[in-house]
Amino acid sequence: MTTPMTTLVRSETAGGVRTLTLDSPSNRNALSVRLLGELREALDGALADPDVRVIVLTGAGPVFCSGADLKEQRAQREGEPGAAPVTGAFPEILSLIWDSPKPVICRLNGTARAGGLGLVAACDFAFAPLPATFAFSEVRLGVAPAMIAVTCLRRMEPRAAAEYFLTGETFSAARAAEIGLLTRAVPEDELDATVARYADMLLRGGPEALAITKRLVREVPAMPVDEGLRRMAELSAERFTSEEGQEGIRAFMEKRPAAWIPPAPASGDAPR
Repeated sequence: MTTPMTTLVRSETAGGVRTLTLDSPSNRNALSVRLLGELREALDGALADPDVRVIVLTGAGPVFCSGADLKEQRAQREGEPGAAPVTGAFPEILSLIWDSPKPVICRLNGTARAGGLGLVAACDFAFAPLPATFAFSEVRLGVAPAMIAVTCLRRMEPRAAAEYFLTGETFSAARAAEIGLLTRAVPEDELDATVARYADMLLRGGPEALAITKRLVREVPAMPVDEGLRRMAELSAERFTSEEGQEGIRAFMEKRPAAWIPPAPASGDAPR
């Protein structure tokens, strides 16, 4: 009798929040071909589900993600540099998270290295326990933090990025928050409450408004001032007259929750 393969990415939903858990602690949640495939499928499912409003990405065990699965990388035949497994699905996954119209929170259960930091930087929010450590270890292996530079360099201070990309030195969660890689580093016993608080705040925002605001946070700084003011005035008018905007105003005036806020789970309901 064939034993079924274990799932490497678990999905659970509760109250509009879909939690995706990297569940391969035996290899420190390394980015293997199978884990990446399952993560891509899980992200597609979360983005397609209208009942999912917020996505939380986390890991099982003491490590969030150790980066590329080096055993798979080493197994590649010489002369095929383009066939490195992690270069297949990983760019698409980073794009899915970065461009997601739904807010994505990274709940780091522990340490992260190399490619795992690309996932962290792609998320809109990232929270880690204070004991967690981080490192861009690629140069010490003779490779480069190439793909993850696309997301990480959009979050980190330039001097800090050069320091840690070039040296591969390990740094703390507090330092990661200081340089922009994390939203916040918190005591271990406050991690879940912090993630839950941010998820709750995000659930209160209109889905369309959140998706639009994600884009403008990135796009507006690059606009000339006159163009930015003109385009944002047009956008503001559109949102005030939109169906979602009108519902939000009515809900505020009537002192009730807006229609998009999921009802609180009944006591005893289990995540699915």
